Order: sequence, then C-alpha cells, then structure tokens
Amino acid sequence: MAGIREVAEAAGVSVSTVSQVLTRKRPVSPATRARVEEAIARLGYRPHPGASQLRGGRTGTIALIVPTLTNPFYPMVAAGMQDVLLNRDILLTITDVGSDRRPDATIHQLVSRRVDAMVAAPFGLTDEDLAALQNAGIPFVTLGTASGVSGDVVHTDDVAGAREITQHLIDRGRRRIVFLGGDEDALPTRQRLEGYREALLAAGRAAEADDAVYADFTRDGGRRAASALLDRAERPDAIVAANDLIAIGALDAARDRGLRVPQDLAVTGYDDIEAASLVNPALTTVENPAREIGRACARLLLERLDGEVDEVTRTVALSHRLLVRESS
Repeated sequence: MAGIREVAEAAGVSVSTVSQVLTRKRPVSPATRARVEEAIARLGYRPHPGASQLRGGRTGTIALIVPTLTNPFYPMVAAGMQDVLLNRDILLTITDVGSDRRPDATIHQLVSRRVDAMVAAPFGLTDEDLAALQNAGIPFVTLGTASGVSGDVVHTDDVAGAREITQHLIDRGRRRIVFLGGDEDALPTRQRLEGYREALLAAGRAAEADDAVYADFTRDGGRRAASALLDRAERPDAIVAANDLIAIGALDAARDRGLRVPQDLAVTGYDDIEAASLVNPALTTVENPAREIGRACARLLLERLDGEVDEVTRTVALSHRLLVRESS
C-alpha cells in the first residue's frame, strides 16, 4: 500500500504539502492540489484514520457503559451508535459493568486509555460512579436522566409508555393487574411503576402495596417472581412487566401452571426486543427504540467533539409505541 511519502514523490511536492491537502488546514494552490489528488487516486493511498486523530489529541474511540450485555436492548443501542460512528472511522468499545465490583475503576481505566467520549446507562452505577463520569472532562451522554450529573441525555417517556400499556389492559377488562418490576431502585423500574399506578388511579382503582413485586431484569428473575404471584390465593389476571425478559419469564411461569395466555392471564412487557415477537404467544409490549437511541447518542457526542454546540446540556426525547400482540 502506498504511503504519504510515495504520494509526495509522485506529485513532486513535500510530505507536509500532501498533509496540508488532506487536512485542508492551510491553503494550497489549485494546481498543486490537483497534482496531489491525482497522485492519491492513482496510487490508491488511504490516510490512516488514527493519524489525524492522534495529532488532534484524540484516539478515535467512544465507550458505551451498560449494566449487562445479556439484555438484547443494549446491543441494539450499540448497533445504533455504530450506524453513525463507522462513517467517521470511530471505534466503539462496550463495557458491561453488571458483574463489575468497581465500576468507578472501569470508568477511570477508560479515561486513562483516552477514550474521546462516553455513553452510560445510569442503572448499575452509583452516585460516585456518575461523579467520576462527570469529572472525566470528556463529552458524555446518559441513557435516561441521572441525578447529580450534568450531561446530554437521550430518553423515552417510560412513565407514559407504562401508563398506556396498563390502560390497554384496563380497557380489555382486566381486574387484578399487578406490576412486575426489575431492580427496585433502578430508574426504569421506578418510572414504569409510576405509569402503571397513574393508569390505575385514572381508572378509579387504588394500587395495593403488594400489587408491585420486584425481580432481576432477566427471564429467570421474571419466572421466579411471577411464580410467587401466580401461587397467591387471589391470582392476578394481568401482569405489567418492566421489561420483555421479565415478561417472557412470566410466560414461562404461566405455562408451568397450565394457564392459558391471554385467556387466564394477560402478560405485557417493555422495550420490544426481537424475542418479544418470537415467543408464543407473541408479547404485547412498548417499543423502546433502542437502535435510534444509540444513533441519537452518537450524534450528540460527535456534535460535541466537532465543537458544533454551545449549550450546557441537551436532551433528546424519542417517542414510544404500544404494540398489541397475542399475549393480551
């Protein structure tokens, strides 16, 4: 592969002149530029993408910090980021802090390796971890709002989404609707629980203390928690799950007991991961556009890195969509 010296020799100019043609940081005469560009095309020269980044104090790397990679939602966020970043020859690195005992150390390591920017899902991070993110001195975006930090935010309205899917069950005539959440302190759980309660209140129903139970944001967690619910003397006739994996676990628990879905029990999820439409019965859920969330995060970071914005913080709110399928 031809290098910059070969291009300079073929065009009869210095290496610095070739560099000026490539970076456009200094004026070059039209005739000289034409000779250099002709040599580049003839020799098939391609500049190393890292070279200009390193000269500008960048490494061409952006980090995505997620609580788990076992939930398909987060890989789809990563796919959306790559849709945007690959066009700029920027590498995306993904870090799962769900099993990490020291997320703050992970953040420090990413900063020491000179990533240019970060995206973080606040779930699984402590206030100290978020403070380390804030103090890193590089652009960052959070997936949903996070207390105590001041950075760009990309989110959907989880309260409204949960309210809408709960109202759907009320409209279907369900009387004993319970909420099956993930980690009780996680922002998605709290916001989706709020929407569930708002829908019940608007329908003139009071949410009882034991109408909300919590599990891991996993299929196994959902199965265990739903099993306890379905073994109650007064069994629910509908479950509003905080994500699709929990909901699929609830379908497992119903199947274990010979319950028909949706005749005996309606089940709904949240996020619309690919598996939601593949399980039997197909899962009613709220589409949380993970790929577009990733694209929005990447665009915000690139605008920061390119110096195109002056605002202290920005918020991008994306729309959700209720998807009614066989499980309700």
